[in-house]
Amino acid sequence: MPSVQETNAEKKEQVVTNGQQEVASPPSVNPWPENVGILSMEMYFPNNYVDQTELEEHDEVSKGKYTIGLGQTKMGFVDDCEDIQSICLTIVKRLLEKTRVSPKRIGFLMVGTESLIDKSKSIKSTLMQLFEDCDNHEIEAVDTYNACYGGTAALFAALNWIESSSWDGRYAIVVCADNAVYAKGNARPTGGCGGCAMLIGPHAPLVITRGAKATYMSHVYDFYKPNLASEYPVVDGKLSISCYLKAVDKCYNLFKERLKRVSLQDKIDLDYFDGLVFHSPFCKLVQKSVARLLFNEFLADKSEEAIEKYRDCEKFRKIDIEETYFDKEIEKKFVELSKEIFEEKTKPSLLLSTEVGNMYTASLYSCLVSYLVSKDIEDIAGQNVLLFSYGSGMAATMFSISISSDGEEGSPLHRLISSISNVKERLEKRIKVDPKEFTKIMEQKEKVHGQAPFTPEVKVEKLINGTYYLDKIDDQHRRTYKRKPLGAAEVSQFHCALNIE
Repeated sequence: MPSVQETNAEKKEQVVTNGQQEVASPPSVNPWPENVGILSMEMYFPNNYVDQTELEEHDEVSKGKYTIGLGQTKMGFVDDCEDIQSICLTIVKRLLEKTRVSPKRIGFLMVGTESLIDKSKSIKSTLMQLFEDCDNHEIEAVDTYNACYGGTAALFAALNWIESSSWDGRYAIVVCADNAVYAKGNARPTGGCGGCAMLIGPHAPLVITRGAKATYMSHVYDFYKPNLASEYPVVDGKLSISCYLKAVDKCYNLFKERLKRVSLQDKIDLDYFDGLVFHSPFCKLVQKSVARLLFNEFLADKSEEAIEKYRDCEKFRKIDIEETYFDKEIEKKFVELSKEIFEEKTKPSLLLSTEVGNMYTASLYSCLVSYLVSKDIEDIAGQNVLLFSYGSGMAATMFSISISSDGEEGSPLHRLISSISNVKERLEKRIKVDPKEFTKIMEQKEKVHGQAPFTPEVKVEKLINGTYYLDKIDDQHRRTYKRKPLGAAEVSQFHCALNIE
């Protein structure tokens, strides 16, 4: 892909001197760069997992409670040698290596997370280590958090930076990562761990639809972390589900109106979208959300065609929508009616969710990665995909992306998908851990949480090549990290990198 300067000849970068530091001046004309969106993506998930079927047996719960009831098959987790900062270091370094973008060409880097390990120092500041060798200290932004919504907040902050007078022609990186852990009990199987880093810029193969997003926010205690001495949240499960579904309702109806205006379409409905991708706390909630979209379409459409299409549903029109979140009859009916939509447009996005579990801020973007690698490139080229992001507390946004219609070999879309195509292979090569050992590891992490000084027992051989890990925490709580060296295969892969520039 050509550089920003090559593709925007009229925006040629001018360099001025400010002391000893070179500062790129902002573009001189046309403040609306074309096709801003995701140029490349990199996924992280732990090399360890526990099987949910085995966990059901270990926890002495009914068979299928986790696998059928939640829709989960495996859950990824880390031990005490990996933390949120090592995860972010790993994915940003991999993204830079795969794209071959010079670290000097990054002008904005924001981290969305809720896995805080410091109440003052940002994770982004730790990531600045990756830019020291090239002496790039002019990178805007810090961290943002609100439960699972932080990654989306970071994404739109990056987009706004590129489309503002602050933009100097460089790229942005958005990092979404979390370690989703719960206390022993019913909520623990809804955990997981993962991260996603995205390179953001113009002329992208995944274009964020400009001027069409819908946001819904409110003050709710459905999921929160008031105990700063613990990694575990306080969860009101039933309230959390109703908040999520309410946000789906509110965002979808507003988003359709916004998209109609931007796309100049007379009508926007589910037929307009080729893919439906959701934040996934657990897979069954996503399936219910697809049904919820169809339920909203039913309520909005009172035509004769709709009456025929939704036979036996007319009685549901009289029910207050606020009373329908746990209405089993409505849920069952619209899950049934939306089954084909779910299978075609959403189920392909749940690969990582079901295999790794909830990744909090990275969940939605892991689902986008799953969608991209689960279909043939000729099938996804030119598609419109709807995305829904939710974070407890609460904050939610619905938006869409347009996928490039050029899926030919060597095209930006082809190179993006090729760079994440090893996701399935990496899933298969993970190490399965017995539920007893998993429980033991979780108990050990509880004991050492917040401890300083601390030196974890690092079993480097269990880490994937190129993974950063926690080396030690000194008596001042300062953390240092090391990286497991790349093997010949990884070095060869990076030699065939995307070459964004």
